[in-house]
Amino acid sequence: MRGYFGVGVEGISKPLNLGAVMRTAHAFGASFVFTVGADHRVRDVQRSDTSSAYDHVPYYDWDSLDDLVLPMGCALVGVELVDGAVDLPTFKHPAAAAYVLGREKGSLSDEMLARCAHVVKIPTKFCVNVGLAAAITLYDRTLAMGGWPERPLMPGGKELGDAGTWVTPKRSRR
Repeated sequence: MRGYFGVGVEGISKPLNLGAVMRTAHAFGASFVFTVGADHRVRDVQRSDTSSAYDHVPYYDWDSLDDLVLPMGCALVGVELVDGAVDLPTFKHPAAAAYVLGREKGSLSDEMLARCAHVVKIPTKFCVNVGLAAAITLYDRTLAMGGWPERPLMPGGKELGDAGTWVTPKRSRR
């Protein structure tokens, strides 16, 4: 997969939630993790991060949106359940992206939304936990950017056929 991505949260206040975001980012191969305006108690996250993401993924803690600095060419993508947001399954992910999620029991600030190049929403009836939202978003990025073959028409997995294409295995009838 080409490109890179980072994952961040604005205004997060619970160490366990940031730990979940960091573990997810680490698992999916993020280039960096960040927070904007995080509660200072969040720094206890190391106790909840079982993958030791701090040792493997750079973490940036910005006090405010004015302090947020992303690499040149990196698109800020807001993940928020708001009108006008693009449904995540239809979104073309930028090669270089920083995904930012909203705080617990809240949303991305209007200032953060205004700064985003794109805003996507997970097509759910209501908001999900911030750690789960990060996992869904990064899984979608993996599917969209990873070069996976089309899924079979029938239930089940695929196998490589003689012509070098993916085919659904034939099942024997007994």
